[in-house]
Amino acid sequence: MIKLLAVIERDMKKFMRNPVVILMSLMMPLLYLVILGNSFQGKFKGLPVAVVNQDSGTYAIRVMENLRALEAGTKTVNILYLKDRNKAVNGVRNGIYKAALVIPPDFSKRIVLSRKPEIGLFLDNTDNISAEAIRNAIGGSIRAIRQEYLPVREKLDEIYLRSTDLYSMVDYYQSLVPGVVIMAIFLGTMISGVFNLVMDKFLGINESYLLAPVSRGVIVLGLIISGLTITTITALAVFGISMLITGIPFSRGIDQGISIIIVVVLTTMALLSMMFVFLGRANHPRVVGIFSGFLNVIFFFPSGAVYPIESFPNWLKAFAKINPEAYAVHALKTILFKDAGFRIISSDILFLIAFTAIMMSLAIVTFKRTL
Repeated sequence: MIKLLAVIERDMKKFMRNPVVILMSLMMPLLYLVILGNSFQGKFKGLPVAVVNQDSGTYAIRVMENLRALEAGTKTVNILYLKDRNKAVNGVRNGIYKAALVIPPDFSKRIVLSRKPEIGLFLDNTDNISAEAIRNAIGGSIRAIRQEYLPVREKLDEIYLRSTDLYSMVDYYQSLVPGVVIMAIFLGTMISGVFNLVMDKFLGINESYLLAPVSRGVIVLGLIISGLTITTITALAVFGISMLITGIPFSRGIDQGISIIIVVVLTTMALLSMMFVFLGRANHPRVVGIFSGFLNVIFFFPSGAVYPIESFPNWLKAFAKINPEAYAVHALKTILFKDAGFRIISSDILFLIAFTAIMMSLAIVTFKRTL
């Protein structure tokens, strides 16, 4: 019994001597609650929908009134009014809007003449969950105008919402592939790069290269490049296996493959550099283990990998704008599901390059080349 108590006392003293572990043990459950609670809110809110109303008739006005009521009530959609139909549809293709609703010029006239009036709904179905939410919400609001304004003797199904998927069908499992790849990159950065430095410090074998005539920049870059090699190979392997499992085709061949490799490499560099900034001065692998769960929640769930960023609260949207994983997920989804080239993902690429440059500089400056 005395030996047992001695072991317990020793382990408790080791834990109490590490304030970082104590602090993170308290903060992580709270951060899980806050981040997860706001990333998976259940109801979609603020999904951007472009509306082009080409009809000035009575029924077109009623459709607009119902859409405004939908925006103000359940707040599922955020209506943006445009005049150019092509601009609205291209905005969906480029990821600016989740959908585009087009009311044709003869809409009200067709209702009066009972000629099967139609409204066009162009959806970004690469995000299948939010696409269905928009389809159901707008479809319900349009059907409601017949019930609210027309006599009982008239048919309720005369207005037809003709929805058009702009891309090939993407099921739920396929939509998760970009997020899975980013998760693989994150895990790779946690077991390579700066983690090796922490382990060397813990084992006391880092003195060999600290005493060698090499600069801080050489040490940091060497560890990041080795981690880049390991993580990139792992992420691409996960990517290939995921595509085989989910049945995602390579529609553009070599061009698409090169684009994917560039995004994976830049994302890996960005995360490895960031990890070096956070953990470059850590001395115990336990700190790395704690930070892995902490950073995973903070960066992965608000990235848009499993839930659209447009439905986040404003403070979480603001964080997503500086979250490198959000740009990586958007770029991979655009390449995979929209057959897009570098022009569409240029802003994502530029952000990842800038983020990597900033983090790399900070990592070199803050690295302590002493015991």
